[in-house]
Amino acid sequence: MLRNYLKIAWRNLITNKAYSAINIGGLAVGMAATLLIFQYVAFERSYDRFHEHADRIFRVKADRYEKGVLSTEWAGGPFAVGSNLKAAFQEVEKYAQIYVRNNLLLEVNNRKYKIEQGAFATPSFFDVFSYPLLTGSKQTALTDPNTGVISASLAKRLFGTKNPMGQLILIEREFPIRVTGVYQDFPKNSHLKADYLMSFSTFQRLANPKNEPDKVFENAWDWDGCLTYLLVKPGTDPEKLAAKFPAFLKSKEQLDPKMDNGLMLHLQRLTDIHLYSHFMFEASPNGDGNSVYVLLCVAFFIISIAWINYINLATARAIGRAKEVGVRKAVGSYRSQLIGQFLIESALLNFMAVIVAFIGILLALPLFNQFTDQEVTYSFVWSIRFWLGLGSMYAIGTLLSGAYPAFVLSNFNPVSVLKNGVSAFKEGVFLRKSLVVIQFSASVFLLVGTITVFRQLQFMRSQNLGIDIGQTLVVDRPINDSTRVTKTKAFKTYLLQQLAIKSIAVAGSIPGEKVEFNAGGIRVAGTPQEAGKQYRVIGVDYDFINSFGMKVIAGRNFDTKLGEKDAVVFNKTGIRQLGFTSPEKALGQKIDFWGDILTIVGVVDDFHQQSLREAYEPLILRLDPGVNGQLSIKLTDRNPAQGIATVREAWSQFFPTDPFVYSFLNERYDKQYRADERFGQVFGFFTLMAILVACLGLLGLATFTAQQRTKEIGVRKVLGASVGSIISLLSKDFLKLVLIAIVIASPVAWYAMNRWLQDFAYKIDIEWWMFALAGILAVCIALLTVSFQSVKAALMNPVQSLKSD
Repeated sequence: MLRNYLKIAWRNLITNKAYSAINIGGLAVGMAATLLIFQYVAFERSYDRFHEHADRIFRVKADRYEKGVLSTEWAGGPFAVGSNLKAAFQEVEKYAQIYVRNNLLLEVNNRKYKIEQGAFATPSFFDVFSYPLLTGSKQTALTDPNTGVISASLAKRLFGTKNPMGQLILIEREFPIRVTGVYQDFPKNSHLKADYLMSFSTFQRLANPKNEPDKVFENAWDWDGCLTYLLVKPGTDPEKLAAKFPAFLKSKEQLDPKMDNGLMLHLQRLTDIHLYSHFMFEASPNGDGNSVYVLLCVAFFIISIAWINYINLATARAIGRAKEVGVRKAVGSYRSQLIGQFLIESALLNFMAVIVAFIGILLALPLFNQFTDQEVTYSFVWSIRFWLGLGSMYAIGTLLSGAYPAFVLSNFNPVSVLKNGVSAFKEGVFLRKSLVVIQFSASVFLLVGTITVFRQLQFMRSQNLGIDIGQTLVVDRPINDSTRVTKTKAFKTYLLQQLAIKSIAVAGSIPGEKVEFNAGGIRVAGTPQEAGKQYRVIGVDYDFINSFGMKVIAGRNFDTKLGEKDAVVFNKTGIRQLGFTSPEKALGQKIDFWGDILTIVGVVDDFHQQSLREAYEPLILRLDPGVNGQLSIKLTDRNPAQGIATVREAWSQFFPTDPFVYSFLNERYDKQYRADERFGQVFGFFTLMAILVACLGLLGLATFTAQQRTKEIGVRKVLGASVGSIISLLSKDFLKLVLIAIVIASPVAWYAMNRWLQDFAYKIDIEWWMFALAGILAVCIALLTVSFQSVKAALMNPVQSLKSD
C-alpha cells in the first residue's frame, strides 16, 4: 500500500504542476528563510561558548554611584578587583585581567605596522580562557615584564615564515617586547578581539615607573578601565557569591579618597556579554539580544505562514478531488487508508521542499554572510543540531500541514459528494478564513516593524548632531616622543596655509567614540567632597570647538592670546549637573578637578558625541594645547582627494617615521549604526519573504473561493452583472479578513516595537499613520494577490460556468 500511496502522490504532483510548484516553492522559501534565521541566531548566541569553562567564567561589572544614584556602568572596573576578590573569596579559582590598548605602532626590523586591536593581560589569561596557544607556555608566556604573545596572523604579517619566538617588537618606538608565544587567532564569535597580548607586568611598569603604593594595581580602587574575569570553582552559585560583594566593598571604601562615590560589583556570565552588555570600556562593540529574539519571532511567523499556505492550497484542491474520494469510499476504501494517502502526499511534498530549501541555503550562504556580516560556514552541514532542526521542521510540517486536509478530505460523505458534487463541500470555512487572518496579522506585524525600524534609522541619520563632522579627515596620532608637540604645531601651521585645508584640531577623543576619560569627584571649588560629580573629560586644543562648529551658548571659546592653562568649557548637561540653573551663572566659577583649580570660561550646547542610542552625558572640555590625540583635519569642498594628498605629503615631511593612517570622520561615526542598519536590512528582507509566502496562501483561498462560486458567478453574469461588480464581490470577503488582521496585529506590533525602541535614548514616536500605512500595504498586497483569480473568474464564459456544474 505504501508503494501505491507514493505512486498516486507522485502522479498528483505531476498532474497539478502549478499547484505543486506553488506549494513546494512556498514551503521551501519558508524553510530556507527560517533555517537561515536560525543560523544567524545560533551564531549570535554562540559567542564565547567555545571556552572549556564558559559556564564558570564571569566578568566583574562595576557600577559607580553618587549619593545612591547610579552614575556610570563599567564593563571595565577598578584594577584592584581581581587580586582582592581572589584573596577574599575561596569560590574564586582563578582570575584574569585585561586592559585594552588599541591602535599601537609596532616596529620590526625598521618596518612599522599600525595594529588596531590589542591588550595587556595577566599570566592566567590562557588558564581562564581556552584560546589555543600554538607555541610557548601558557604558564609563563605572560609572566615577565616586556614580554608578550601575538596571533598567528600577526606573526605571519610581521615575520613571514621566520620563527617569531624570542624576536623583539618595538612598541610605540619606546619599549621592546620579546615574543614568548603565538596563539591561534581569536574566532569571530569571541567578544574579545586582540592581535597581540602584552604582559600585565609590562603595563604596571609603564603605568607606575616610580612604584608608588597607590598606583600598584592591588591598591588601585580609583582607577577604572580594567576588564576582570573570574573562573569560579565548580558548584559555585554566582548569585550567592555576588551577594557577598557589598560587605566586602564596605571595608574597601576608604581606598577611594578622591572620588567620593559608591562602588557596586556584579557578575556577568561570559556567554551573556555579547548580547546583553553595552557599558563603558567594552572590549569591542556587542550585539543586541532584543534584535536577535525579534528575528526568532520573524522565523516563527515565516514557517507558520508557509504551513498555513499549504493547508489553504490543499483545501482549495479538495474540491477537485471530492469525487475521487467519493469513488474510493464507494469501492471500499477505509478512512484510515485515505488519511494515510493524503499524509503521504504531504510527506512527499514537504520532502521535496526540504531538498529545495537545503540547496537554497547552500547557494545563499555567502550572500547571507555578507548581508549579516557573520562567518557562518558550511560546517553546519555536519552539525547534529542543524539536521535535528531540519528533521523536526519536516516532521512537524508534514503533520501540521497535512493532517487537516487529510482528515477533511477523508471525511467526505461518498453519496453526498457523488450526488451533489462540489457544492456539498462546506466544511472548514471558518478555519480557512482564520488561517488567512493569522497570516496577514503576522504580515501586518512585520510591516509595522519594518516601517518602525527604518524610520528610527532615518531619524538617527537625519538628526542635527550639534557638531559638524562633514569633510573631516581623521589622522591617527603621531608617536609620542620629546618632539611630538613641536612637530604637531609646525604641522598644523604648515597645513593651515594650504588652500585645501580649512581647520585642524587635536583632541583625546573624537566624535563617534566613547569618551574613556571618566573623572569623578568634580565639584565647585570650596564645596565639600560629597558634592562631587562624575564627568566625561576630553582633552582638547584651542581649535577644537571652532573646528567642529560647536555652539557656544555662554561665555567664550579658549583664547590663545590669553595663554590660559587652567580653563575648561562644559556642555549644557554638565553645567546642569554641577548645580547651576543657567549657563551664564557658571561663567567664571572655579571647579576642583582632583586638586587642580580650573576656571569655567564657556558653555557649549549639548552635542551627540556618540550615536542617538546614547543620551547626552555631562562633559568637560579641558584645555590641553599639547594633547596627544588624533588630528581632525577639515578639508575644503574643492577637492577632497587633493586635500588628502596635501595632508599625506605634509605628514611625510614632519613625521617621516610614522605611518600615515587616516579615515573620514563621518564614516567612523556611521560605524555606530552598522549593527542597527544590518538588523534593519535582515528584518526587512525576511519580512518580504514572509509576505511572499502569505500571498501564496491568499492565492490558495482565492482559488478555492472562485472555484466554489463558479455557478453563482455564471448566474450573476447571465442576469447582467458587470465584470467590476463580480471582482468586487469576490474581493470584499478577503478585504474583511485583512481588516480583521490589521485590528489584531496593530496593538501587538505597537507593544513589540515600543519595547525595541527602549534601547534608544533618542527615538521616534510610534504614530497612527505607521499602522495605517502598514494596513494599506497589506490591503494592496491582498488585492494584487486575489485580483488574478477574481478577474479570471469574472471573465469566464457563463455558458461554460453553468455547463461545468
